[in-house]
Amino acid sequence: MISVEKDSAGPQTFVVYKRSWKEAIGGFARKAFEPTGHMAPMGVRLSPLGYALIFILVGSVVLYLQVWMRGSRDKKDTDITTMNMDISMKELLAVSIDLAEKGGDRVREIREANKLSEQSKGKTKEGANDPMTDGDLQSHIAIVHGFEKAFPKLKVVSEEHEKKGDEVQNVEMPKKRHSEVEEVIKEDQRVKYGDITVWVDPLDATQEYTEDLRQYVTTMVCVAIKGKPTIGVIHKPFEHRTAWAWVGHGHSKGLNVLERKAGEGQAQKIIVSRSHAGSVEQVAKQMLGDKTQVIPAGGAGYKVLSLFEGIADAYVHVTLIKKWDICAGNALLLAMSGHMTTLGGEEINYSAEGNPKNEGGLLATLFDHQKFLEKFAPEAKKLAESH
Repeated sequence: MISVEKDSAGPQTFVVYKRSWKEAIGGFARKAFEPTGHMAPMGVRLSPLGYALIFILVGSVVLYLQVWMRGSRDKKDTDITTMNMDISMKELLAVSIDLAEKGGDRVREIREANKLSEQSKGKTKEGANDPMTDGDLQSHIAIVHGFEKAFPKLKVVSEEHEKKGDEVQNVEMPKKRHSEVEEVIKEDQRVKYGDITVWVDPLDATQEYTEDLRQYVTTMVCVAIKGKPTIGVIHKPFEHRTAWAWVGHGHSKGLNVLERKAGEGQAQKIIVSRSHAGSVEQVAKQMLGDKTQVIPAGGAGYKVLSLFEGIADAYVHVTLIKKWDICAGNALLLAMSGHMTTLGGEEINYSAEGNPKNEGGLLATLFDHQKFLEKFAPEAKKLAESH
């Protein structure tokens, strides 16, 4: 920077010299705040230039705060407005089916290509390995980001998490119309965004998936309204079969109830997790009798569907289970007059703000739910005392 100042040596003599912009600003500030007149010994009296600088500085701060506060208020207002907007449940059902099936496509393709890229997330509470594969992650991306495209402000809770990458951008917009839904569901209903929580299990029965036990594998989507399971979708990717239901409105044609009431002296069939079948078998026989048949199986989705297929009379789980594992099955059971509760008989809350863990055990049935609850009451009491 070139500065020109009058030289004190003479009235008409000027000196031209170079200095940096920092030096120039420093000199400018010193002139604005330099001591003046008889007040100099006592303190600093601002020159008019100093007053101007303070005015500009304070004005800039005030303007910045106003813009920031307005932006925060606008964002909050936008969020509140979105939460008060409503959404077509019929469209949400169609999208849930479409995305569960698209996630299933990724699960099937990766398993058939044998490119699982298996990792371990650690150990379960029972000490079993908790694996994760590329099938889990790719299905998660297809489902969760599919919901983001269809309904950007929807609350979605998924078992898996991933860093956003280019593949997220390639997720297609899901279909908001489904031929079977259009045929079965005649009336629509609109619900506020703020009342909806979507639970996603992008790959149920991951351990069995790694062992190539394909019959147990499902992808699941559940829509809860104010914590109550309302829409459930369970898709079996290796069988190209999907079961869905909207409580109080209708269900897929293939979802039927095959009644199997155990008679006097007839063995009751209980389906349980493969990982702790032995301990549950001991409890089940103690509660229901020595003739009780315990069926070990993988995946909560598979176990719920086994109730509809007449394979089992009850699905029992005595340890911690996550809500994305059970919400879809809970909705299917409710739609068909069945029940899913803790072993103590409490309804399970699926609000996003709640605990994603269900620690009270699990009992799912299509018939005689109360009778099973009474039989398992001692076990329920043990669970309650342990938490």
